[in-house]
Amino acid sequence: MTGVTIRSSGLWTPPESVSNEELVACFNAWVEQWNADNADAIAAGQIEAKAPSSTGFIEKASGIKSRYTIDKAGVLDIMRMRPEVRRRSDGEVSIMAEAGIAAAKQALAAADRDPKDIDGVICSATTMQRTYPCIAIEIQDALGIEGFGYDMSVACSSGTFGLINAVNAIATGQARSILLVTPEITTPQLNFRDRDSHFIFGDVAVALLIERDNRDQDGWAILNTKMKTAYSNNIRSNFGFLNASETPEPEFEDRYFTQEGRKVFKEVCPMVADLIRSQLEENQLAANDLKRLWLHQANINMNLMIARKVYDRDFTPDEAPVILDEFANTAGAGSLVAFHRHSDGFSDGEKGLLCSFGAGYSIGSVILEKRAA
Repeated sequence: MTGVTIRSSGLWTPPESVSNEELVACFNAWVEQWNADNADAIAAGQIEAKAPSSTGFIEKASGIKSRYTIDKAGVLDIMRMRPEVRRRSDGEVSIMAEAGIAAAKQALAAADRDPKDIDGVICSATTMQRTYPCIAIEIQDALGIEGFGYDMSVACSSGTFGLINAVNAIATGQARSILLVTPEITTPQLNFRDRDSHFIFGDVAVALLIERDNRDQDGWAILNTKMKTAYSNNIRSNFGFLNASETPEPEFEDRYFTQEGRKVFKEVCPMVADLIRSQLEENQLAANDLKRLWLHQANINMNLMIARKVYDRDFTPDEAPVILDEFANTAGAGSLVAFHRHSDGFSDGEKGLLCSFGAGYSIGSVILEKRAA
């Protein structure tokens, strides 16, 4: 089997960011208005008053301080409280493809590669803007890449599962070089009127250039990959094209992301830690052989618990870097963004582990080794 290397990465963020302070001010203004509009029903005990949010609650629950969004004004408009997206014509590049193209171009430039050097594009993200034609094929066309492209989705493990698909395609000789693109436009999936989740998601796109291993160039050799799924309803989105055909048709709010956060925490953390430890054992590695863990960025408390279980000791921030404070939860892109931002400081032969986990449940884990020319 051919060796495979991550050659480079690229990152796109929207120009606008929303702080916790701005988000809480909007949410609390809406709560005040909603409670006033429903004061009689609340007083009669027919419905419960809405509770305000706070920056302290958000940061303690998640570690998030801000998030990028494709439309700040729409998110902070209490009459709307969701991004406003201009509908584009079929002849225009879609918003997901536009984000993915920007990240992909950065990855290509970082490796000094031309689109003609690429054999395929995999677009792997939590949700797709449309069913078809594939966003990956749109990105492929815009970049001028010959070969193939396809979309895939495994919720918050989309990035790592897409990476593993690319690795397998190169290792078996199907391709020499693949662009993995994970454009996560997640803020439209979020109910900004739900106190327990209105702060969770942010928008981003990340790309990895994956090639046949070439030891005379810098990169990250893929030493091992591992995947696991286990069905759970504790993280769910029911949005889909069948909604309009359901009787009765669902309320608009019923199509948003929902989760049972406490159940997810209790079930996923030990599952992820056990998978990583077994993967290391299978590859005759110890946790201390890893210089860094690039974990999925969903919740600071989950990351702290998993890293502590893996290392079986206290660890430094450099050993398990966090990007939640700036980016929030970026779904399938989270671990890849952490890798993009924090892959420096490695010498030849030093190792790290990239791991995602999320709805499904799904876990994708990849052991990397630095190759320094």
